[in-house]
Amino acid sequence: MLDPASGSSVTMLDPASGSSATDSHLLAGRFGAATRLSPKALRLYAEQGLLVPARVDPATGYRYYSREQVPRARLIARLRQLGLPVARVAWLVTLSPEALVLELRSWLRAQSERLAEQTEIVEAVARHAEGAPAAAVEVRAVAASKVLYRQGFVDVVSLLDFMAEAEAELREHLRAHGLAADGAMNVHYHDEITRDGEGRVEASIAYEGNIEPAADLRIRLRPALREAYVPVPAEDAQFPQVLRLYDAVETWLDDQGLTTVDSPYEIYPGTGGAPFDVAYPLNP
Repeated sequence: MLDPASGSSVTMLDPASGSSATDSHLLAGRFGAATRLSPKALRLYAEQGLLVPARVDPATGYRYYSREQVPRARLIARLRQLGLPVARVAWLVTLSPEALVLELRSWLRAQSERLAEQTEIVEAVARHAEGAPAAAVEVRAVAASKVLYRQGFVDVVSLLDFMAEAEAELREHLRAHGLAADGAMNVHYHDEITRDGEGRVEASIAYEGNIEPAADLRIRLRPALREAYVPVPAEDAQFPQVLRLYDAVETWLDDQGLTTVDSPYEIYPGTGGAPFDVAYPLNP
């Protein structure tokens, strides 16, 4: 405050820290108490430029924060309670209130989806550990054939777009050569894919006749084989719910003492009106 006699700023003792503060600034102890930030957090945020003291006394090293910094500090504390990294918090606090709300709600939706995915994965592990099959598995013979295929590296989010684009290209290329293009499409998962990680995926359609490869469309021979498969009900046709059908086939294979000879795949459309089948290739 101002000394009426001298007109200069008068310091006062900060009860929280035993040190001095001005009427427009708070020492770290009182500022931390007002904003629910610990001394350790205040030092970290100062070092990273997220919440820098308004001034530092060169003689004592005391850190002073302005009262105008309190709302920002309280927002930082709330955002950190969400488990957000400091770098993301530093960006969020620069947004307008409207943009901040949109970002946080979008983040919350993503967290909810992630939690649902983790829950299903835990349940999948539990089903496998408990040996509870989720569906009846059948086996059928698949004749040798030529297939036109396209590969790509995708995650769960981009998978559907890849499938739609690949199917359109494959069928268009077959039709352009005067060949039947209405066969089922197989989607092979050569690697694991998640929301956070990409894996190699292959879309293919079997055909009869002669055709030339083009751009990223290639040709290979598929040998005769058997496949263990299960139709996927509509309610399980999304990730991660579909994992329970993969579990069903894998549990059945283990029970039968069988080993798959290649990557699992999905067949579109599925058997009996199902959106698709989950299948594992076996020796003929």
